[in-house]
Amino acid sequence: MEAGANVWCRDTETDRAWILTEVVSKTPEEIELSDVEQPENVFKRKRIEGEEAIRYDGVELANTPLSDEEKAMGKDDDLITLPHLHEPALLHAVQERFMNDKIYTWTGPILIAVNPFMRLPVYSKEILESYRQAGLLKSQNIQSSGKKPLGPHIYAIADTSYRQMMAGGKCRSQSVLISGESGAGKTESTKIVMVYLTTLGSGDSSMSIAEEKKEESSVMDRVMQSNPILEAFGNAKTLRNDNSSRFGKYIELGFNKRGILMGARVQTYLLEKVRLGFHASGERNYHIFYQVIRGASEEQKKKWDFHDAHTGGLELANYFRYTGLGGAPELRGQKDDAGLVESVEAMRGMNWSEEKIDTVLTLVAGLAHLGQISFNSVEVSGAEAAEIADLKEAEKTADLIGVNFEQFSRALTEKKLVTRGDSIITKLTPTQAADARDALSKTIYGALFLWIVKQVNSCIGWEESDDVRCSIGVLDIFGFESFAVNSFEQLCINFTNEALQQQFNKFVFKLEQEEYNREQIDWAFISFPDNQDILDLIQKKPTGILAMLDDECRVGSRGSDRNFADRMFKSYLPNKLTVSENKRFSATAIQKAKSIFCVTHFAGEVKYSATTGFLEKNKDEVPIMCQEMCEEAPSSLIRDTYAVQKKAVEDASTKATRGPKKTKTVGQQFKEQLAVLIQNVESTEPHYIRCLKPNDAARSHFLTRKRLTEQLRCGGVLEAIRVARMGYPIRLPHETFFQRYRVLLPSVSGDILPWNLEGGQEPQKLCVQLVDKLLENGAEEVASGRGTPEEATSRTEKIRRMQATQPDPMDFPKSDVQLGLSKVFMRKPPHDILEAHLVYHQSASCILIQSTIRGAQKYMEFYMMKAATAMVQRWYRGCMGRARWWRLREAQAAELLTKQFRMLLVRNRYITMLNGTVKYQAYFRGYSCRRLLATKKIQTHYRMYKCAHAYRILKSATIAVQCKARQRKAQKILAELVGEQKNIGKLRENNEALKLEMASLKAMLAAQAQNSSNKEENMKELIEKQKEIEKLEKRVAELEKLLEEEKAHVERLQKDMAKAQENAEKKILSLQQQESSRRTSTSMRNVGGVTPPHSPVPFKKAVRSPSKTTHLAATDENSQMVDSAVITQHLEEIARLERELEIEKRARREAGGEIIKLRAEISGVELGDSEVKALVKPITPSKSSDEDVRDRLRALSAGSSSPPLLPKVNDLAPEVTGAEESPDNDLSKRDINEEINRESDKQEDEEMKKIRKEAVTPEVLTALQKLGVKGASNNRVFEEEKKEQAKTISLLKSPTDYLPLVKRGFGLQPGDDDLQEDQVMQAGWKVDITNRKEREEGLRDEVRMFEIKMRKFYQSLEEGVEVTLWQLNHNDDTNNDFVLSASPINLKLQRRGEFLVQAVLTFNQRGGFIGKAFGRGDKSVVDPLALHEILEVKAGCAGFEPAKLPSSSKNKKSGVDNKQDSVFLTVKASPTPLANRRLYFFKFKSRSARNDLMQGLRGLLADLQIHEGVSISALHTHDGKATGLHKERSSRRMPNANSIVAHNEPHIPESKQDQNAPDILVPLSEVHKALNKERQSYDKLLLMMLQGGTDLKDKEEEMLKMRGKLASVTKESEEKDRIQGNDSKLIMQLSKKLEMLLMENEDLRDQNDRLNSRLVAVECEKMNLMT
Repeated sequence: MEAGANVWCRDTETDRAWILTEVVSKTPEEIELSDVEQPENVFKRKRIEGEEAIRYDGVELANTPLSDEEKAMGKDDDLITLPHLHEPALLHAVQERFMNDKIYTWTGPILIAVNPFMRLPVYSKEILESYRQAGLLKSQNIQSSGKKPLGPHIYAIADTSYRQMMAGGKCRSQSVLISGESGAGKTESTKIVMVYLTTLGSGDSSMSIAEEKKEESSVMDRVMQSNPILEAFGNAKTLRNDNSSRFGKYIELGFNKRGILMGARVQTYLLEKVRLGFHASGERNYHIFYQVIRGASEEQKKKWDFHDAHTGGLELANYFRYTGLGGAPELRGQKDDAGLVESVEAMRGMNWSEEKIDTVLTLVAGLAHLGQISFNSVEVSGAEAAEIADLKEAEKTADLIGVNFEQFSRALTEKKLVTRGDSIITKLTPTQAADARDALSKTIYGALFLWIVKQVNSCIGWEESDDVRCSIGVLDIFGFESFAVNSFEQLCINFTNEALQQQFNKFVFKLEQEEYNREQIDWAFISFPDNQDILDLIQKKPTGILAMLDDECRVGSRGSDRNFADRMFKSYLPNKLTVSENKRFSATAIQKAKSIFCVTHFAGEVKYSATTGFLEKNKDEVPIMCQEMCEEAPSSLIRDTYAVQKKAVEDASTKATRGPKKTKTVGQQFKEQLAVLIQNVESTEPHYIRCLKPNDAARSHFLTRKRLTEQLRCGGVLEAIRVARMGYPIRLPHETFFQRYRVLLPSVSGDILPWNLEGGQEPQKLCVQLVDKLLENGAEEVASGRGTPEEATSRTEKIRRMQATQPDPMDFPKSDVQLGLSKVFMRKPPHDILEAHLVYHQSASCILIQSTIRGAQKYMEFYMMKAATAMVQRWYRGCMGRARWWRLREAQAAELLTKQFRMLLVRNRYITMLNGTVKYQAYFRGYSCRRLLATKKIQTHYRMYKCAHAYRILKSATIAVQCKARQRKAQKILAELVGEQKNIGKLRENNEALKLEMASLKAMLAAQAQNSSNKEENMKELIEKQKEIEKLEKRVAELEKLLEEEKAHVERLQKDMAKAQENAEKKILSLQQQESSRRTSTSMRNVGGVTPPHSPVPFKKAVRSPSKTTHLAATDENSQMVDSAVITQHLEEIARLERELEIEKRARREAGGEIIKLRAEISGVELGDSEVKALVKPITPSKSSDEDVRDRLRALSAGSSSPPLLPKVNDLAPEVTGAEESPDNDLSKRDINEEINRESDKQEDEEMKKIRKEAVTPEVLTALQKLGVKGASNNRVFEEEKKEQAKTISLLKSPTDYLPLVKRGFGLQPGDDDLQEDQVMQAGWKVDITNRKEREEGLRDEVRMFEIKMRKFYQSLEEGVEVTLWQLNHNDDTNNDFVLSASPINLKLQRRGEFLVQAVLTFNQRGGFIGKAFGRGDKSVVDPLALHEILEVKAGCAGFEPAKLPSSSKNKKSGVDNKQDSVFLTVKASPTPLANRRLYFFKFKSRSARNDLMQGLRGLLADLQIHEGVSISALHTHDGKATGLHKERSSRRMPNANSIVAHNEPHIPESKQDQNAPDILVPLSEVHKALNKERQSYDKLLLMMLQGGTDLKDKEEEMLKMRGKLASVTKESEEKDRIQGNDSKLIMQLSKKLEMLLMENEDLRDQNDRLNSRLVAVECEKMNLMT
């Protein structure tokens, strides 16, 4: 302990226990120390007198701190390897490891376990497996090379016990003793040890039989499931621990000769039954009570009478007395209801029946109710007696416990004494009754606990003892206890710890002897601490404390706690002594008066109070009334539990006698159990685990040094260390010893004694040489002394001799240092001397190093001062030179400034003259420029006027021409409007037009609102118009709804008409069969004599198969035979249909009137209802063909002799009849037909004129005048009225109505497949038309030309079209995802069947030259697109600007070519699970290619919808006889597929057909077929026209946007013009100023020239004068 060394000093004032200090100075009498943490704290300690070695009070040497590398290598795992092993060193090492989450530490064979109060990842399956494998390799003498040894762990000590049990093939029983105070983690450590041992015992070796493996696995589970049951009934919450075991247990695990777990047995010690009736505040009763109360179900609560209504607002756990004494706190780690579930599951795992589990829990509930029984005081025979206050509660308690109520009430209120065969019954007072109640509850619960332990042992125990060859016992025992008030329980607990400590001391001494023998050193007998005297003090008969207590209990009623204390004082402290002879028993006079005695245990002194019920607790007698109640109880559980307890307390020595059996006291039972326990431990190889509690607050990473020191002392760890230190306490390995103390011999050269161990010599021999040299050096110092500093030969030696404190010479007996095989053993005096010399040499070395460093520092200071001085001098000289240089520079600057000032004067005069000249020039030039600009402006205005005048003339002419053309178109359309009024299918088209019109009106209103957004009046008008539009929209919606209802009604009518037609045909066929003999007559066929007109289509193009057409010749006679009832029914049906049609027309006229009124209001014109009605008044034509038919039918029904004029076959076109015109017809027939056609056209023209005259009424003219139509007057001629009317109609119709109206039914014929497009006559709107016939022929040719173009498109699409493709998958929640970008592909139509729905569009990318060379060919870049997935085909790039489309990775500049929207086509497809919307953008090389593909795709979609979907017109008829499944399928084929199928109609031979017959009736099926074909063609054209109307609407929206942009651009241009005008004005002003400056400049120049000439003249004069 030299100056500067670190030492530990005991601290009794704070909780630090030991503090780390540094030695300031040392004298033989005292030592001065300084606190390392608080250097200002300096204090002294005195020397301990009476010892040879110099030691100071409470001072111990500190160990050298280990480096991080040494800690990582595990050098601090075993504390026995520390050089200084004492209490502070042990405390400091444990604290450092605990703060680093290392809770396990070896102290020789003892494992120290510190409770971390937190979950650490050190118990995983991987860690368990690593310790199992390491133990297995170690047991087979196989060491793993290159791996770090496993650190201290509880698995290691469990594995050691198992391997030692199985070592050498001889089964040797082992024991693991786990001790520690409450809350130190003993219970958890016991669980961990059992888990490891059961794991090894269940899977360490293989089984040959599957049943054995299953049985062993169940044994392991049962052993582990016994813990929750014992914890529930034996553990409780204390102030120090939430799960404190209130009993000791010894669990013995039995193994067979192969190490397989066969079973287990549990032995318990000293259950704390007193806790049942009393526990401190903050504590709890046993866990099972709270689990039953808080975890019971509603049914169980009702059964056990757990009702919250009886508690007065308290929780049930606080309401019951036995559970509410401590406040019933909750556990921190587990809920009580979950604990009940775990306990019940464990009981089931122990194979307990549900009835047994329910009985046990019911008994616990009854014990809780038992504490609620209270007593009233009554007077019986003049004495105080107790009476149960609540009999209902007592009856319920007796029923739950399972005892007789009368016996139960008597056991609580009466006491029975038996003396010499007589029994005496006395009444108890209320206080005595309360004690009897608590005693009864403790008796029943203690018996229940013993019965549970017995049941557990019967379940987990082994069946045959021969199967168990060895065992491992795990002891979980209570630690040493010392409280403020200690009673009988603490005496028994401390007695147990004394016995175990004695066994522990013997074991440690044995290990110490084995260590010396293993190292082969010379040693003498070592005395070890023996506590046999304290054991004799407690248990020796007849003077032991427990023996005296038993004697006092035998006295009976005369015995008391006070008499027991007096007996001990007389025996151990006679003659008023305070300390016994053996120094173990003591008591002062005051303590004697209070019956307090003190016992000095190995861990310290404990004060016991004898008046705390020593006699009652030792007796633990069961009252006779209680015995009778339990023996006669109706519950089998009560009888069984009492039998178990009775067997446990009976004295075995009295079994042979005939007298009554005596019961053993608690002290006797405990001594017997302890003796058996010590015997079992001594018969096994023990392994020790000392559990420590770091703090009382259960906080993690927090350690109280004082509390930990007390536990180390009480746990016997320091005692074991003291035993180990009594021999050779300092133990160092050879390498450490040599390296540490070789520096003590600096004068010995390395040749004699090497400085390190690298030479390959044996460490033991080098240590022997080192010790010999040290002793020789010490002998020389003793003989000659160290000498003076002046005699030193070296500087280091001089420094050593100059030190004030010189250590003692190294003169010690050589026997105090023993060299073993691997370690050097030393006693403390030699070690202290060597350490003092080590500090002595280290101090001299430090002084030498310090002196060298200080000299170097002085040298550095000198050179730095020298360099600084030179630098100051240089700086001063530089300042002087710079000052002189500055003065010279100032003189030069003054001269320069003078020159500059003179120059500025001359320069200012020059600039003034220059500015004047420039202003004058600018003024003159500006004047000239303005004249030129004015001239140009006049010329510009004149030329603009001429161009504007010519433009206005041209515009007026153009408008006039357009009005004339529109007038002609309107006149042609007006004739067709009459026919369209009767067409029910047209109503849907008109409604669609109304919707489009409403949409266009909304767009117009929105545009007007946007243009007039800055004006409040326009906003108000817009709001009012919007409201009116909403009203009209509601009205249109109502009309549409009405129209839908009417359409449904029309469909029903059509079905009825079809049925009626079928019935009529059947009747006609039957009549024809009956009257077939009369059909030969020809006189009736020649009626009329009119030849049918020619078809406008050439006959060679209307080729029909003879088998496809059936000619039904209907004669007048057949007509006359038709039933009149059928004709009447048909007439009624037609009349009803006409009424329905009239309703539809009226609704249509009302809707048209609303639209006209809305348009007029938008235009600012108010029309009356009468005027609107006049405009939409129906046009009544002449008698229609339908009326003609009805007249003929009426005539037929009336039985007229004249034949009706039915339509002839020749009156219909060949496309309708299907008849092929014979080439034998002569020219006269054609002439007749042409004449008939001319007459019919003339008649139609006259009818149209008449209709027009009737349509132009005064109301119509008034309305037209309000609308601003010019020429709307009655005085105008009919032609002007017709023009105005056509103009009005053109204003009222929507733009889509001006599209050409194509007559339905004229499609491409099957024979026209080879017809080219240029062979068809250009007609329709492209050719001038003179009459209706030409118009129909032109439209028909246009349709045929379109069909030919579509067929060519199908072929080209099947071959492939080269396009550039972008595919976009759009989602609502994500960004746009382009699957494909700017990829050149080949678009093809691929057929996968005969139907359109099976056709797909494929996108293939052509392979390159290399790909074709390898035979790869084309590859598909995108999944095919089915036709039925296409939703819309639109022109342009819908939703995206072409320039913003992403480019491909190969061509990054492709976005520049995407600015032309006219070459793009957008296809919208149906959504998929991956995308809400799919868009395909196609880019073509030209606009015509784009248009062809767009029209073709729309045609395909129209065919798909018409042929394979739902028809638009919904007026198609189906004949069940004429059509079949094959016909339906044939209509769904591809456009190029052959769809001509023969019909199953009756065939009339050609012989029966008379070609000259003028009256040939058309079959109804053929008419229906022709109508269906016409309507299909019409529907297809209508679909494509609607799509074209959609495109037109999109273009209109684009035009509106372009107009908005044009307005903005115009506004910007006007702003630019204004700015430019302002700039021009500014330029003019500047030019004027510039001219003025130029003129002034010219003046200044003239003046300058005059001055210069004058100066020259003056100089000349001077020169002349000088000469």
